[in-house]
Amino acid sequence: MIFSSFCVPSDYQHRVLFWGIIGAIVMRGVFIGSGWAILNALHWVIYIFGAFLIYTALKIATKKEEQESDPRKNLLFRLGCKYLPVTDDYRGGKFFTKENGRRLATPLFLVLLVIESTDVVFAVDSIPAILSITPDLFIIYTSNIFAILGLRALYFAIAGLTKKLAYLSYGLAAILALLGVKMIGSHWFEVPVPVSLGVVVGILLLSALASRLWPPKKKGFFIEEPKDDTKS
Repeated sequence: MIFSSFCVPSDYQHRVLFWGIIGAIVMRGVFIGSGWAILNALHWVIYIFGAFLIYTALKIATKKEEQESDPRKNLLFRLGCKYLPVTDDYRGGKFFTKENGRRLATPLFLVLLVIESTDVVFAVDSIPAILSITPDLFIIYTSNIFAILGLRALYFAIAGLTKKLAYLSYGLAAILALLGVKMIGSHWFEVPVPVSLGVVVGILLLSALASRLWPPKKKGFFIEEPKDDTKS
C-alpha cells in the first residue's frame, strides 16, 4: 500500500525494504528489551499489555474493508516534507542527492520514514503478543528477526497471497484476543507454550481454509443497467 501510494518503482523497492529491515531490527531490539525489562520490574503491567491486545483484536475485527489509512498522513512523512528540503521526483535509488551545492532528500527517503514508523506500530502489537507466549528474551528477539528477514525474502509472494486470505484479519484478531486473555489470566492459570503455539497455528490454518472454501462474494460484479422509460 505504501509503495503504490507513493508510486515507488519496483526497481527501488528492494533497496527501501533492505534499509527498512535494518531499522526494524534495531527498533525491535529496543522494544523487546524495554518490554521485557518492564515486565520483570512491574509484573502488573502484564494486565495492561493483555487489555491492549484485546482492544487491538476488537479494532481489527470491526474494521471495515474500505477503511484504509493514507500513508501521506503519516506524522514522520509530514514532518519530513515540512522541515527537509526534498527533490520533486526520485533520483534513482538514492535517499539523498546533491544539487547546486545543497544536500537534498529524495521522496524515497520519505517512503523509508513511513515504513520505519509503520514497523513501530506493528511492534506495539507484536511485542506484547509474543511476551504472552514466552518470557525467553533470546527466543523473542530471534523469532522477530527471522520473521522480518523472511518477510523481505517472501514479500511479493506474501503480498499476492494475503489478497486471497479474506478471513486472515479475523484469525489474527482471534489470536490477539486469546493472547490478551492469557496475559490477564496469567495470575490464575498457566497455558503451556506448546498449547499457545498450537492454538495460534490452528487459528491461522482455519482462517486460511475458510478463505479457500467460502471466499467472499465480490460486490459490484454484476451491474444492472438502468432502464430507459423514454423508449417505447
